[in-house]
Amino acid sequence: MSVDLTITGALAEIVLNRPDKLNAVNEAMAAELDAVFDRAERAQVRAMLIRGAGAGFCAGRDLADADPGNEDAEEILERIFNPPIKRLAIFPAPTFAAVHGACLGVGLGLALACDVVYIADDAKIGSPFARIGAVLDSGGHSFFVNRIGSHRALELIYTGRLLSGAEAAAWGLVNQSMPSDKVLEYSRTVATRVAAGPTAAFLESKRLVRRIDEEGLGLLAVLKCEARAQGAAGRTSDYKEGIRAFQQKRAPKFNGK
Repeated sequence: MSVDLTITGALAEIVLNRPDKLNAVNEAMAAELDAVFDRAERAQVRAMLIRGAGAGFCAGRDLADADPGNEDAEEILERIFNPPIKRLAIFPAPTFAAVHGACLGVGLGLALACDVVYIADDAKIGSPFARIGAVLDSGGHSFFVNRIGSHRALELIYTGRLLSGAEAAAWGLVNQSMPSDKVLEYSRTVATRVAAGPTAAFLESKRLVRRIDEEGLGLLAVLKCEARAQGAAGRTSDYKEGIRAFQQKRAPKFNGK
């Protein structure tokens, strides 16, 4: 298996496990990712963390099987590599990426499709596609433009420059950078804490943020959506528990429902 899944309590941890290939993704690995997402979703985990084994997070597509000039690149993306990124973006729980080493191509897409990204200061993240005459894919255009602006997006695409983790955090491409030996522990700690929170309410926010991104909702539409989401949250046991705990001056115990 090139993708491992461990579920501890309410937290799922996914490990990209082809360290000899810098966790580069081939067709078999993409299918394994999809199956692992299915398993985690069926287990009703309340948060999910994805990381890479070995020296890096993910170096992108495994080009060993590439057949330039003969393969249908559009079909390959739509059939093999886009589906796991889509699944991760809409996964029904808060998602976290713990990134170290190389984070390129499909790896970039997998990391930035997560809700929260923590990265090693010395990681390398960006678009190396200029070196192979290809177009940035895996959602990279969307992630870059939304987070760092079109001017910086095109600079990275044109030059093939890779950002360090520290630079990526300073630019706002990821949430936070830290020494490489701290990333996994920190990511697990935060993800575990979030998994113990009011995750039904978190999912309402995740869906709304996705709609703002995909549909460009303005303030008036967001106010209406927030009211609807608050109504849904108000019918959960977590909402009742949270209010009661506040009134009783004690720590709440949420169950995600």
